[in-house]
Amino acid sequence: MSELKHQITEAMKDAMRAKEKTRLGTIRLILAELKRIEVDERIELDDARVLAVLDKMNKQRRDSIAQFDAAGRDDLAAIEREEMEVIATFLPAALSEEDINALIQDAIATTGATGMQDMGKVMGLLKPKVQGRADMGAVSQKIKAQLS
Repeated sequence: MSELKHQITEAMKDAMRAKEKTRLGTIRLILAELKRIEVDERIELDDARVLAVLDKMNKQRRDSIAQFDAAGRDDLAAIEREEMEVIATFLPAALSEEDINALIQDAIATTGATGMQDMGKVMGLLKPKVQGRADMGAVSQKIKAQLS
């Protein structure tokens, strides 16, 4: 079992003992998604893949919050925000803008990227370094700006 998955399982036990219903429900959602992937793909998830799943779940919550806010459903948006907070506790610390820019510059220099045709190379090199620590959409926009 990956270290991160073990940490999530232990957090579930702690939430059960503390009777934190919201936290427990969100952790169970996380574990259910991890189990679904393991069963579907017949693999044991490593920490990198668990981070990718958590990042995807966080992105889904951000999208839902935007839609709920647009529809005036503050009650549902608040639930999604609470779930995001729980998911964020398992993600590594977010990168600062300066760190992201430095990583982008390093990736561009390493790959020798000169234009938009090299964006895939740069993203391929950056993704493992920033997964779960930065919004990949924003990183992609920064790379486009620097390559064009």
